[in-house]
Amino acid sequence: MNHLLGRLILLFTPVVFLSAAVAAPLQVQKVAEGVYALVGEMEQRSPENLGNNATFGVIVTGDGVVLVDPGGSHNGAKQIHETIRTITDKPVRLVINTGGQDHRWLGNGYFKAQGARIIASKAAVADQRARATDQLVGLNSLVGEKLAAGTEPVHAGETFEDRHEIEIGGLRLVLRHAGTAHTPGDSFVWLPQKKVVLTGDIVYIERLLAVSAESRSRSWIKAFEELAALKPDHVIPGHGPATTLARARADTYDYLVALRKQVKAFMDGGGEIYDVGKIDQSRFQHLKQYEQLKGRNAQQVFQEMEWE
Repeated sequence: MNHLLGRLILLFTPVVFLSAAVAAPLQVQKVAEGVYALVGEMEQRSPENLGNNATFGVIVTGDGVVLVDPGGSHNGAKQIHETIRTITDKPVRLVINTGGQDHRWLGNGYFKAQGARIIASKAAVADQRARATDQLVGLNSLVGEKLAAGTEPVHAGETFEDRHEIEIGGLRLVLRHAGTAHTPGDSFVWLPQKKVVLTGDIVYIERLLAVSAESRSRSWIKAFEELAALKPDHVIPGHGPATTLARARADTYDYLVALRKQVKAFMDGGGEIYDVGKIDQSRFQHLKQYEQLKGRNAQQVFQEMEWE
């Protein structure tokens, strides 16, 4: 009996360890010819998602792959690379950081070691440098030190102010930093030949966006209006699946406009910041993380509008 029990332990124990080590898969969504969204979880960073709780873009060109955002950790970047290999065997030539949030840049080191160029707006790099220590502490806490191992702050070797154009493999990419949105350096990537825009954290789909201390809701609205003016056929957001411009407007733009309108009315009525979380945002309660974020979002916008 003991011999049999020992054999069973040997048989099943490795399975337990393997299942614990398997990361939550990134869902591959083909958006246009040669353009893909890798859709990660929409919940908090965790050992299961390796910090890849976001959506990433893959653009396959004649000269290799352009990756829009490299993931939230070294192991997260490795997972993204493994997922890219299910699409193409071409190397990753260029990595674009669309902002300063951790999953937009902490995977840079992995891809730099693979020989990729890295580019970001100057404002994004400044934000990354300012928050790197806090982001790494958060990564170790939420993902765990073992799975966060190897993650080092590596910044873009190429930067731009507000607009930059790249041609690679016959494909034209327009990088545009239109102002502070979720973070100070947020940029979108426009592919005019494909009519696809990759928005980074300017757009959230199926999830309530987060207004943080670094965010500016008024310029966020303007950034959305600028990318909407391009009239893209497809939108690859920073969180959630690829979608239409109409859905992006409903889940992101309409929320920001409504939130600012309600907060202004609350302030005009003499309301205080400690009560602003009670304003009615139920129109957007279908979005994931609504309960967790609605109060904080209202407070952040209140603080912002006090100084406008």
